Amino acid sequence: MTKSPATTCPVVLVHGWKSHPRVWAALCARLEEASIVHWNFSHARMNAAPAEIAVCLREFIRDRREASGYMGDVDIVCHSAGTAIVRYLLEVLDTPSYDQKIRQLIALAPPNNGSAMAELFYHPIYAPDLFRMLGRVFVPRDYDPSQDIMTRELCAGSRTMIQLKKAGIRKDIRYRMILTENKTGTPALFPWLDGKTWAHTPDGRWVLTYAGDGVIPHIDSFLPGAELDILPADTERFTASPDEYSHISLPSNREAMDCILAYLQDPSIPSSAVCGNVEADEAGLDSWCPENFTISD
Repeated sequence: MTKSPATTCPVVLVHGWKSHPRVWAALCARLEEASIVHWNFSHARMNAAPAEIAVCLREFIRDRREASGYMGDVDIVCHSAGTAIVRYLLEVLDTPSYDQKIRQLIALAPPNNGSAMAELFYHPIYAPDLFRMLGRVFVPRDYDPSQDIMTRELCAGSRTMIQLKKAGIRKDIRYRMILTENKTGTPALFPWLDGKTWAHTPDGRWVLTYAGDGVIPHIDSFLPGAELDILPADTERFTASPDEYSHISLPSNREAMDCILAYLQDPSIPSSAVCGNVEADEAGLDSWCPENFTISD
């Protein structure tokens, strides 16, 4: 990794599915306090695949660079489905040229292997109950998944996910993930699922697990070579406000923002662990592998 140490650079913010740039309001305030320039990208009105939105993101970054005159490294912070957009830009559209000068990709609850929740949207048995429970909470009112291009492309086995898996991560970028886990089994983290998260296991079972944030289970985020932190670090902090650790609240979670600011201000700080045994040996960090995931029926 040859990127610059302990110096700040502009940060690009990319929100998730059915969200908007205002989700970063609390983080933007923290960035302004730290005098970190931030460019807040919006795809709120786009019903498109990550491939199409990634082109718009590339143009957005180019325009911000030209307007500011800054042509050096930038960091990217993204949430959920926003990660698929960012990774498509960096790993598919920008290779092999590597024109995008990116120092770090910091992803909050990324569906790197596809989203189990997205797949459930099309499940003939589970979908109706899911929409009933999550209507106006996570799923828009009168939501029709057949008309949602992004959701289809977030399913495992989609064109987008196949391309990202084939491409793999870039060695010139430091990948970090910030995840949450219901370590105390508290229903209030995501009360609509009793604090659990739907996961699709490799053997084809649908199970509910505490190893997730109510929407994205850890197994969906696993990405060999990516570093990660699993919040909360202190369960007392979690007990005080468990709902702040849900998928929906993660962009404004105080502990997550603390992590983001620390990495933006000093990218040499190591994360808590790294995905994969070989990758852990190379990085000198603890290994985080699928067998470490805690699945509870």
